[in-house]
Amino acid sequence: MAARPLVARQPNERLQALIQEAGCSNAGLARRVNVCGVEHGLDLRYDKTSVARWLRGQQPRGRAPAIIAEALGRKLGRPVTIDEIGMANGKNLASGVGLQFSPTVLGAIEQVCELWRSDVGRRDFLSGSSVAASALVEPSRDWLISAPDPQVSRAAGPRVGQSDVAAVRAMTQALTDLDHQYGSGHVRPVLVHYLNSVVSGLLAGSYREAVGRELFATVARLTELAGYMAVDTGQPGLAQRYYIQSLRLAQAAGDRGYGGYVLAASMSHLAAQLGNPREIAQLARAAQEGARGRVTPRAESMFHAAEARGHALLGDVRAAHEAAGRAVGAMESADPASGDDPVWIAHFDGAYLADELAHCHRDLGQADAAARYARQSLEGHPESRARRRAIGHVLLATAQVQQREIEQACHTATRAVELLETLRSNRGAEYLDDFQARLEPYREEAVVREFGARLDLQAAA
Repeated sequence: MAARPLVARQPNERLQALIQEAGCSNAGLARRVNVCGVEHGLDLRYDKTSVARWLRGQQPRGRAPAIIAEALGRKLGRPVTIDEIGMANGKNLASGVGLQFSPTVLGAIEQVCELWRSDVGRRDFLSGSSVAASALVEPSRDWLISAPDPQVSRAAGPRVGQSDVAAVRAMTQALTDLDHQYGSGHVRPVLVHYLNSVVSGLLAGSYREAVGRELFATVARLTELAGYMAVDTGQPGLAQRYYIQSLRLAQAAGDRGYGGYVLAASMSHLAAQLGNPREIAQLARAAQEGARGRVTPRAESMFHAAEARGHALLGDVRAAHEAAGRAVGAMESADPASGDDPVWIAHFDGAYLADELAHCHRDLGQADAAARYARQSLEGHPESRARRRAIGHVLLATAQVQQREIEQACHTATRAVELLETLRSNRGAEYLDDFQARLEPYREEAVVREFGARLDLQAAA
């Protein structure tokens, strides 16, 4: 293939450093690239002179940069991006990391590993990034129309087996439990480091088709969890990137049900937090359509509940009630004893559904129903769901403000404050901020002043 010069024709120091790290000669790298090219249907005939030209700043055309990155990644035992080898040529801008729904499995691996690596490196463009509005719904369209990935197996790198997948699954559950009890501020750094240092190596390994599908499914769950933790630590722009990549990994796993979950449980809730109600309903309907016939009634219930949230925020009482009714009906038809529910939806029980419905009635201004469902939610959530119980108390307190039961509302909210003192959760703090704003018309009442003083003391501590 012909090569084109880089704009400034500078020596490619990134490629040089990686070649040295891999312990490759120029001729050895050329051979590896040619072999890798054959696997992708390309007849590449590079030699040591070609590599020397790349090191001087020339860049091969077409798919060659990605092939070079893959060949080096195999030698290093980890994914390598075209940005790392100095051949992005403006196509892999940092600001776009994680925002694309890649058309290929190889591209998906490259994209998600780059996201993890950038997150661990605490790149400013990630930690300070805002949500890309166009990327709230666009990935759902890509997911809806994308053909299944015909193959995910790999024949290069360390062997990955069922025990490796089981280890990732166990780590996911352990981190989930810790997050529920202590909040993401304590747990998220551990999760991101694990993704970057361990999971990236598994994705770059060698695995059979069945193991590969399971690996992608498990990593999709862990990536979604990292996105949720980004929300809980006040980084919605970063969460969006994780959710998009989780959706793409679910596609590689061939798990349409979990893809729907990412849209309805993760991306739609992010849209709700950001005040984009129309997108909430769109994402929930995309989940319903894309996973139709492939999920259990419990998952269907959650998808409909998410749609109800969107309609409620839009003030569409009829549509919200209809969607909520479908959610309740689906939950009533679920059979807990069947064992059919996948692990990712098992947590969505009557308490979680009541929580969703309490949000809907709160946003519709239906205080009595909101209070009733908030109490039902609190009765069902165990003590280990500390963050969820704290949010439930704030929901109940908000309904009590709507009922003008101000003293009772402050008492209820105080219980939320006590729980949040044991957590590091930005979401909990946001719920309290919203509650305080609703107390503003009653700011002169003694009980409201006392509650405000309690929050001031907490903030000082």
